[in-house]
Amino acid sequence: MKIVMLEPLGISNDALHAFAAPLIANGHDFIPCETRLSDPADQIAAAADADVLIIANSPLSAEVIRASGSVKMISVAFTGVDHVDAVACRERSIVVCNARGYCTNTVAELVFGHILSLLRNLNACDRRTREGGTKDGLVGHELEGRTLGIVGTGAIGRRVAEIARVFRCNLLGFDSFQHPEALSLGIRYTDLNDLFARSDIITLHTPLTEETRHMVNRERIGLMKPGALLINASRGPVVESEVLAEALMAGRIAGAGLDVFDTEPPLDVTQPLLQAPHTLLTPHIAFATGESILRRAELTLGNITAWLDGAPRNVCL
Repeated sequence: MKIVMLEPLGISNDALHAFAAPLIANGHDFIPCETRLSDPADQIAAAADADVLIIANSPLSAEVIRASGSVKMISVAFTGVDHVDAVACRERSIVVCNARGYCTNTVAELVFGHILSLLRNLNACDRRTREGGTKDGLVGHELEGRTLGIVGTGAIGRRVAEIARVFRCNLLGFDSFQHPEALSLGIRYTDLNDLFARSDIITLHTPLTEETRHMVNRERIGLMKPGALLINASRGPVVESEVLAEALMAGRIAGAGLDVFDTEPPLDVTQPLLQAPHTLLTPHIAFATGESILRRAELTLGNITAWLDGAPRNVCL
């Protein structure tokens, strides 16, 4: 089998080859890469005779998948796979596996970084201190006792709940399935509109699908409390960004912490969210720690070994 990477995985060559060693030892050709191939023509050329492709968050279009006639498996070094054309993969019976679980704790930790920064005005406090000022007008709020609404109670949403319990938060949840583990954590399930109306902080942990696209729209933002915060570390298009920017500029909600946007950073600096007050914006880093990137690579290469052994894991398409 020929295994071709279409983008680097962000780890050292020594670590990469250590994770690939079982594949190489079994006689498979492993073709690493040092630069990200994002142009479809370059992807098609690299994948021409590949049996397995490795990507992270580079889009893999139907054009590329249909042109790559020998590809049988795609190992995605990411949790979401909405950037891989599902229709083309199903047409070709290509197995797609993700790196589920590699950043569960990593994302949850950043969520609380956003929450605490917004509640305690940390960005403004930093600027004020550097300018020789005082705390006047920057007195913040406590997290304890607040109601945290978790949209999506999968692994990341449940880890968020575990941490929130330490802060003695009240927990609301919304999902298409009521997870027993979530119930045991004290999450009380409700409908989405009720969650938006009752929560002091809303955090999003849902995949991007046709059902979830613009789930956070004008109607639901209108239900939020004036002092509420919105945190998004899932997928940007889950939120109708221009409507959120309007609400922030008008002071209808207290703030937002966003790690994902309609497009991947770098962002157009003229887009409204970048001008909105009371925001903490990070460039899609929720998944990115040294520890999680190593776990991701190990899972991604391990998924290929499992598939070759006839016991595929983390299959998502």
